[in-house]
Amino acid sequence: MTAGASFQGLFDREPDGRWAAPGRVNLIGEHVDYAQGLCLPFAIAEHTVVEAAARDDDRVRIRSLAEDGGFDGSLDGVGPGAPGAWAGYAVGVLWALRAAGHPVRGMDLLVTDSVPLGAGLSSSAALECSTALAVTDLFGLRLGRDALIPACIRAENEVVGAATGGMDQAASLLATTGHALLLDTRDGATRQVPFAPAGEGLALIVIDTRVRHHLADGQYGARRAAVEKAAAALGMPSLRDATLADLERLDPDLLPRARHVVTEIARVAETVALLDAGRPGDIGPLLDASHASLAVDYEVSCAELDLACAAAREAGALGARMTGGGFGGSAIALVAAERAEAMVAHVTSAFAKAGHTAPEIREAVPSAGAHRL
Repeated sequence: MTAGASFQGLFDREPDGRWAAPGRVNLIGEHVDYAQGLCLPFAIAEHTVVEAAARDDDRVRIRSLAEDGGFDGSLDGVGPGAPGAWAGYAVGVLWALRAAGHPVRGMDLLVTDSVPLGAGLSSSAALECSTALAVTDLFGLRLGRDALIPACIRAENEVVGAATGGMDQAASLLATTGHALLLDTRDGATRQVPFAPAGEGLALIVIDTRVRHHLADGQYGARRAAVEKAAAALGMPSLRDATLADLERLDPDLLPRARHVVTEIARVAETVALLDAGRPGDIGPLLDASHASLAVDYEVSCAELDLACAAAREAGALGARMTGGGFGGSAIALVAAERAEAMVAHVTSAFAKAGHTAPEIREAVPSAGAHRL
C-alpha cells in the first residue's frame, strides 16, 4: 500500500491526466453474460480513478493507494497468468491492446480512488476501464468505447484468469445517467433503458455484506463450465434460445444450472418491459425470483446475502436479490424512499442478531460511464 504517496513522489514526474470509471450494479441478469444472455446493469456513482503518464519505452509501473503490491516490469513480460493479483487487471489492458495491433508503449499509473473492493460492484472492471481510457488518450489510439470492451475482457480472462463475461466492462464504459444498460451478450447490442428510482419515489439500496469473494478461485469458472456443458449436451451454441422443455433432456447434475440461466434471461426481458412502461415499482417480484434462482439452482449465494434479502423484504422492500458473481459481496433492495431508512435499520439489526459483521449500506444512483477528469 502506498497510502499518503503521490504520483510525483512515486514516479518523479507529474501525470499526463486523470481518468475515472464507475463500478456497476446489475439490476437483473446474473450469471448469463457468458451464456449469450441479456443483462441489465447500471453504473454507480463510485469510481476508480487512475493517474497516468506515457513512457517512451516498454516499462510499466503500477501502484495503488488502496492495495499492496503493484507491478514494475516490461510490457513484453505480460501475458496469460502474469502478473497475477490486482495489477493484472490494469497492465493486462495494455497487453491486450498491444496484442490487437495498437501502438501501446509503457506507462506509469497510480490508482488513487477505488470502487469498494470485493463488494460485488465490479472494482476490477472499473480499474480495467479507467486504464483503457488512459491508454487510448495517451497513445492516440482513436478507439471507440465498444472497441475497448474486448481488451478489458481479455485482461480479466487471460491475464488474471477470471472467467467473467463482458457485462461489467460494458456497463462501466457505456452507461448513462438515469438509465440501465440492456446488454445482449450474443451480439453486443446495447440499449439505454430508463431507470431513475428517485424520480418515482423509490430507492435502490446496496447492502454490502462485507463477505469478500474471489472469482478466480474456481467457483465462478465451475459454474460457467457447467452452463457450457449443458449447451453442448443440448446441441446448442449457448443456452440463450433454450426453453424449459429443452432442459428436460439434461442430466440431473446440469439441470439446475441451466434452469437458472433460462429463467433469468426471461426475467430480464420482463423487467425491461416494465421499465419501458414506466413501472419500476413493479419489478420487485422479479428481483425476488432472481435471488431464489441464484441461491437454489445456481448455489452462488451465502448466509449473509440470504439474510440481507430476507430482512429487507421484512422491512417493506418491494424486492431484493444478490448482485454480482456471488459467494459474498452485495445484495440490492428496491424500496419506497420513505421506507428506506427503516429498512436499513432493520437489515443492520438482523446482521447484529445473527452475529455477522455489520454491513455497509449505500444508495445506488444510476450514473454516467467512464470519462476523463
